[in-house]
Amino acid sequence: MSHLESKIKENNLIRSLEHNLNLKQLQLNGLLNITQAINDNIKESGLFQMYSKFITWELGVKKMALFIQKDNDWICATSVGVNEEKIDETFIQQLHKFTRLSPLEDETHKGLKQFDVIIPVHHKENPIAYALIGQVENSEDYYGKVLFITTITNIIAVAIENKRLFKKQIKQERLNREMELASDVQHMLIPNKLPGNEYFELSSFYKPHIGVGGDYFDCIKLTETSIIICVADISGKGLAAAMLMSNFQASLHVLLSKDSSLLPLVVELNNAIFKISKGDRYITFFIAKIDAQKKTIEYINAGHIPPLANVDGNIVELDKGSTILGGFEELPFVEKGELSYKKECTLLCYTDGITDILNNKGDYFSDKLVFELFEKSKKIKPEKFVNELKDKLKEFKQEQDFTDDMTVLVCKVK
Repeated sequence: MSHLESKIKENNLIRSLEHNLNLKQLQLNGLLNITQAINDNIKESGLFQMYSKFITWELGVKKMALFIQKDNDWICATSVGVNEEKIDETFIQQLHKFTRLSPLEDETHKGLKQFDVIIPVHHKENPIAYALIGQVENSEDYYGKVLFITTITNIIAVAIENKRLFKKQIKQERLNREMELASDVQHMLIPNKLPGNEYFELSSFYKPHIGVGGDYFDCIKLTETSIIICVADISGKGLAAAMLMSNFQASLHVLLSKDSSLLPLVVELNNAIFKISKGDRYITFFIAKIDAQKKTIEYINAGHIPPLANVDGNIVELDKGSTILGGFEELPFVEKGELSYKKECTLLCYTDGITDILNNKGDYFSDKLVFELFEKSKKIKPEKFVNELKDKLKEFKQEQDFTDDMTVLVCKVK
C-alpha cells in the first residue's frame, strides 16, 4: 500500500470517527434535552413535538409515527410523512401483535408497509406506545439510530404513562374526598336518633353500599301521640343517587306539616322530583302517618317494596298507593291506604338491598324470608328484631358481598 493510499485510509477513518462522535454527541444532547423537558413537566404536546423534530431533523428519519393509548383508545400522537388514509382500525389491531422491536419488510398491511421498523413499548406487560419509523438517511449507522430511537421512545412513553397515572391518582383522591364529604352530609340527613316515648318504639339499620347511597328513611314527630315514618330508594347508586336523595329529603321537610294530608304531599313530592330528574331517575317511596291516640295508620306506597304490618297478631302488606315518584310528570293514580288496630301494631319497612342479597348458591334473600322472620318475631322489641335480621343477612350471604344500599326501619306502636 502506497503512502498516499495509507493517508487516504487514515483520513477516512478519522472522518468516520468524527461522524460517529458527532452523532453520539447529537444523541446525547437530544436525550438531555428530552429528559430536562420531562423534569420541567412540559406538556404532552411539547414532548411529542420535541420527539418528532429530533427523530426527523437530527436523525434523518423521513417517516415516523408514534401511537399512544388515551382514554382506552389508541391515537397517533405525532407523525411525519405518513399517509393517514392507510391508518384505520385494522392498522391499530395489527400493532398489538408486536411485542418487541421488529422489521416490517414482510408485512402486507397497507398501513404497515409505509414503515421499516416498529418499536413497541410495554409497561407491566401492557402496551403503552408503538413507534414506527421508515426511510432513514445515512443508513450506514441504521442499527445505532434504531436503538437510540428505541431508547428515547421508551423514555417518552414512560413519562407520558407516569403523567397519566399521576392524573388518575389526583382524580381518584379528589373523588374520594368528594365522596367523604358527600357521606358526611348524607349521614347528617339520616336520623341518628329516633324519637321514642310511651307510645312509640323504633329501631333502624342503614348501610350505604359505597359510602354514599340512594336509600333514605326518616321519622318525624308530629305530636306526642302521632309521627310520620318513611323510607325511600333512589334509582342507581353512588354520588348521583345521594344528591337526589338530599334534594328529596329537603323537599319532604319543606312540604311536611302537622296537618299534612298524605295525598297532596305525595303529589307535590312527585312534582319536585320530576323537575330535577326529568324522568331519568325515580324514587320508590313509602310514607305512613301513625296516630297512637286514634289507633290508626294512614299510608301511601309509591312503588316501594310493601312494608309489613303486624296488626294485633296478623301480618298484612301495605301495598296501596301509587307508582314511582319522578318517573312521570303527573302521577297516573294515587290512593291512600288505611288500617286500624286494637292493642298494638308493628311496622317493618325496608329497601330492596335486603332482598338483593345472594348466597353462594345464587339464591336471593327473598321477601318470603323477610316475612317468615318477621312472623316469628311478633313479640320481640324492634331493636332486637333489627339485630336478628342483620345476623341473618350475614349468615345467609356466606362469602358473597353486599351489592346495594340497605335500609331497615321498624316502628312499634304501643
